[in-house]
Amino acid sequence: MIQQLQFPEAVEGTVDPAAGETAKADGMALAAAHTPVSWSDACAAAIKLMARRGVVFQAADLIAEGLVDEPDSPNRWGPAFLRASHAGVIEPAGVVQSKRATVRRSLCRAWQGTADYRRAAA
Repeated sequence: MIQQLQFPEAVEGTVDPAAGETAKADGMALAAAHTPVSWSDACAAAIKLMARRGVVFQAADLIAEGLVDEPDSPNRWGPAFLRASHAGVIEPAGVVQSKRATVRRSLCRAWQGTADYRRAAA
């Protein structure tokens, strides 16, 4: 197995972690601002339902279960899961290959409901 070379610190002039985080936050805010409220509400409800089940899931599972339609842009998923994570509904459960056919099995975050949320929702 080939391993990637890892540096303990960013190499000067090649990586700016703060700029990367700022760009990510700006992109997520832009995507959230242009997400239809009806889709955002349906997605939030779908995430909460999957979280209550206590199973590990990803965005594709919400579509496969018929809980929410595919959004007009894949950029809509990030802000939806970020809001649920910040609200304590879900937490990361690893990284898996996406089940969505449109992304050719790229890696994506898997999620599960937090223990606190499942207890409160019971």
